[in-house]
Amino acid sequence: MADDGDASGMVKATREVAADAEMIFDLIADPSQQPRWDGNDNLAEAPTSQRVHGVGDVFTMVLTGGSVRENHVVEFEEGRRIAWRPADPGQRPAGHLWRWELEPVGDSTTKVTHTYDWSQLTDENRFARARSTTTDMLQASVDRLADLAERATRLCR
Repeated sequence: MADDGDASGMVKATREVAADAEMIFDLIADPSQQPRWDGNDNLAEAPTSQRVHGVGDVFTMVLTGGSVRENHVVEFEEGRRIAWRPADPGQRPAGHLWRWELEPVGDSTTKVTHTYDWSQLTDENRFARARSTTTDMLQASVDRLADLAERATRLCR
């Protein structure tokens, strides 16, 4: 289910996934896995061994255009919530935020919510790109993540 957002600068997508929260969270919290499920087709690669463990962690990502982003983790609850603010290397984050929230719905089902919040974005050069980030893009990320997690769950059975 996608949410078209509003004038406040936020878009959101949600889906129930047939996998446990821990498995899904591991795919999100390991930046090297993120290009596998990125629905924006914006992420090229990330160095391995950057698994996020808490607020204050910073992980780097290479974008498809070749530039590097530092992602500053600002929310973290193991297995439940993770959010980061991207920045150019050595710079302060520009104010937008990517968030993932996981809510167990049963023993092997998890409600996954993905949010892009650009309501505090300060870099005017990024406004057009922020506005072009749609619920369909977020839903594509959720759907790709679901596919990976559900396949892994089937293999573990």
